[in-house]
Amino acid sequence: MILGIHDFAAFVVAVLIFLMLPGPGTLTLLNSTGKGGFRAGAAATLGLILGDQLLLWLAVAGIAALLQTSPLVFRGVQYLGAAYLAYLGLRLVFTQAAARKPSLSAGQDFRRALLITLLNPKAIVFYMAFFPLFIDPRTQQGFATFAAMAVTIAALTLAYCLTLVALAGFLTERMRANRALARTLERLAGIALVGFGIKLAQ
Repeated sequence: MILGIHDFAAFVVAVLIFLMLPGPGTLTLLNSTGKGGFRAGAAATLGLILGDQLLLWLAVAGIAALLQTSPLVFRGVQYLGAAYLAYLGLRLVFTQAAARKPSLSAGQDFRRALLITLLNPKAIVFYMAFFPLFIDPRTQQGFATFAAMAVTIAALTLAYCLTLVALAGFLTERMRANRALARTLERLAGIALVGFGIKLAQ
């Protein structure tokens, strides 16, 4: 047991599994990398990490309890997330190839990933229900325990996402010659985002 974290190894495995589940954040990360290369993907990674940290500390501060006791508030977050994901997906589907340009602003990739994370009910549910299961009430050390968990999550997310970005960049370079294939993959990613949005709104 480390700083009141019950079964730290299981906690690490659980976080890795959560990261590996395909979701809106992963799609945004891959799309940013495809358009702007490693720099854009790294910026999106930082956005995902910041979003995760904000949700974690909001849960610690008691916002999770508010969401649990107020279904309307939680439903509102779901609808906002669903609408934003659908908007991003439709942009990918309908933007013409000639009008698209490589991502020039890392800040845009950062903000997009941050918003998607903050408005993703799956991430909120993770910190509301799953995250507390790894805290031992008898040995937890307050801020030190939460800080250790936060740092662990950030480090695992950074390592996983940058690996994914590096691989995505490698594949993207080999697809540049085949714009039809690249465009098809972008449309599929857009459709998937719309699908996530519809699913989250149900």
